Amino acid sequence: MYWILIGSIMLVSWLVSNRLKSKFELYSKLQLQNGMSGKEIAEKMLADHGIYDVKVISVEGQLTDHYNPADKTVNLSEAVYNQRNAAAAAVAAHECGHAVQHATAYSWLEMRSKLVPVVSVASNFVQWILIAGILMIKTFPQLLLIGIVIFAATTLFSVITLPVEYDASNRALAWLENKRMLNREEHDGAKDALKWAARTYVVAAIGSVATLLYYVMIYMNRR
Repeated sequence: MYWILIGSIMLVSWLVSNRLKSKFELYSKLQLQNGMSGKEIAEKMLADHGIYDVKVISVEGQLTDHYNPADKTVNLSEAVYNQRNAAAAAVAAHECGHAVQHATAYSWLEMRSKLVPVVSVASNFVQWILIAGILMIKTFPQLLLIGIVIFAATTLFSVITLPVEYDASNRALAWLENKRMLNREEHDGAKDALKWAARTYVVAAIGSVATLLYYVMIYMNRR
């Protein structure tokens, strides 16, 4: 049953990822009437929220857009940074939504930020501990328990990420609409793109919870 569940989650994840790519390709062709680039959208949103200590910079790669609270930078992929379409506007505003969360001490973001160091270290070796724990389940079950506790931290991170991402999208869409940055068609496209982006986090969280429960079941049934 576990492998059926995981296989189903992997299939859904693949479908959502492909759907997300197709949506962004579609809305990347929807050029903004205001002619603003992703960089300009981001800078205006930050200014409108009174945030002047955050820089908007360009980074290499695709889907590499993120906000870094450590050095206060909104990092936009080259496609988003330079392009002037609905998809770029959505991503740029979303990442600035995280900057607004940071500036207003949004509790869920602060909680997730505290888990980042733990997750960064845990992700490097937790799978090895879990595998070793399963192999030694009869002689040293405590090792699997240690792995479960560490993996639980990464699962918690995935779950906490959900309200953080949804809130950032809501802030982005509210600002885009209130400031009349986009026309109705452009706004609907940005909303649809962010909706599918959020669903990737939902699938990831469900997969992480299912995997955690699987290891817990192995530990509980060790005898």
